[in-house]
Amino acid sequence: MYRKVDSAPSQPEDFELPFEGKLSQNNRWVIMANLVPWSEFEEEYAKNFAVEMGAPALPFRIALGALIIKEKLGISDRETVEQIKENPYLQYLIGRSTYSNEAPFDPSLLVKFRERITANLVNRVNEKMVGEVLKKNENESSNDNSGKEREEKNRGQLLSDATAAPGDIRYPNDLGLLNQARVASEKIIDNLYETVREKVNKKPKTYRNLAQKDYLKVAKQRRPRKKERRKAIKKQLQYIKRNLSHIEQLIQAGARLEPLSNREYKSLLVIAEVYRQQQWMYDNKTQRIDSRIVNLSQPHIRPIVRGKAGTPVEFGAKLSVSCIDGYVFLDRISWDNFNESGDLKNQIEAFKYRTGVYPESVHVDKIYRTRSNRAFCKERGIRISGPPLGRPKANISAEKKKQAKEDEIIRNGIEGKFGVSKRRFSLNRVMAKLPHTSQTAIAITFLVMNLSALLRQFFCIFSCFKPNNTFLGNKLLLNVIIMGLVTNKHSSLLQA
Repeated sequence: MYRKVDSAPSQPEDFELPFEGKLSQNNRWVIMANLVPWSEFEEEYAKNFAVEMGAPALPFRIALGALIIKEKLGISDRETVEQIKENPYLQYLIGRSTYSNEAPFDPSLLVKFRERITANLVNRVNEKMVGEVLKKNENESSNDNSGKEREEKNRGQLLSDATAAPGDIRYPNDLGLLNQARVASEKIIDNLYETVREKVNKKPKTYRNLAQKDYLKVAKQRRPRKKERRKAIKKQLQYIKRNLSHIEQLIQAGARLEPLSNREYKSLLVIAEVYRQQQWMYDNKTQRIDSRIVNLSQPHIRPIVRGKAGTPVEFGAKLSVSCIDGYVFLDRISWDNFNESGDLKNQIEAFKYRTGVYPESVHVDKIYRTRSNRAFCKERGIRISGPPLGRPKANISAEKKKQAKEDEIIRNGIEGKFGVSKRRFSLNRVMAKLPHTSQTAIAITFLVMNLSALLRQFFCIFSCFKPNNTFLGNKLLLNVIIMGLVTNKHSSLLQA
């Protein structure tokens, strides 16, 4: 049933605000603002600026808060500024004390925020925010009911795995990459020629129209034959070789590189390296070379061979991640491929640093189960998941089969975290273009995931915590969570 309400639209100034014009303590942004240790990293962020020179920079809380909002809402830089402008709760998160209808900063400053706040700094904020909760929870679980300290032994579970964070590039191919390099080299020739027009009477020939036709002749085919594709690659290599020779001749004739922008100068260096790599692969009839460039604008991106169904090769950064009690930590990030099994020892030591004890069990896939890692775990009394090395036994007990199944179920937890980071958050396509800003964006994803986990924990406890039939104040309950007095099970404090 629908009933039409005949009422005149109210004016904006007549719109009534709830909570008597004050912010609600139950709001998620207010709770998240109390979870992040802003002040502890303010001094380190201030080292990016001069003490007396230049205009005053925006505080650390505004910079990190804006990046958290962008990742949490999954929006662009411009939309992030608009959301902060319209939402008083978001303004509270970034540290404002009063509401303002003005934009807090220009959207382009978000790029500067990602440059100044490094991935290492974000990881340390993540460690500080979650580390105390893990240690307090571990201390609570180490005490028995009588309050006596039990003998220190391994406790907890460590989940570890690796994944890739694809960059925002189109799927590369050698012919298309060479065509882009050729077009970029032609623009550089045009700019350099303008500086020596009086000295060089005739502009160098680039045959750009013919080169474009040769490229489109093969690129428009649905499935070009291998010989045709190889012939087209050879032609593009010849065009680029001629263009690079023209650039060298123009420089010898007195052409200055100052008219080139920083992007064009960087592009010139990348084009020369792309030509070297592609020429070597063409001569050796191979498709593999170390540090292979697959994109001109983002030359730091490398192909990461994963062997997954549907996406055997991904183009972006490779990450080594560990998971403890549902919280994720970014342990390593690299633009080059690496063997993630070498990170397991450091991840186990990091587990002890975060919780105070070694894990009882480590749940990893096959690549981690090397002899070195097994010996390392055995020395410390850690059980590593999976079957032992060597020939499989003919008869396996039902207990071991059950244990193997449970281990695999537990290990799926980190796969679920990867799914959340790529489907709910932005890890499936990193939109940042520079290598260091991309690393910051990746680290922010895991920080926001842990913030969301803490937020869910808060609301879960708040919904069922009723001592004396009254709810605890939000600030008190939030302190309970942060201090680790409430463990993951919450069994000792919850009352029906």
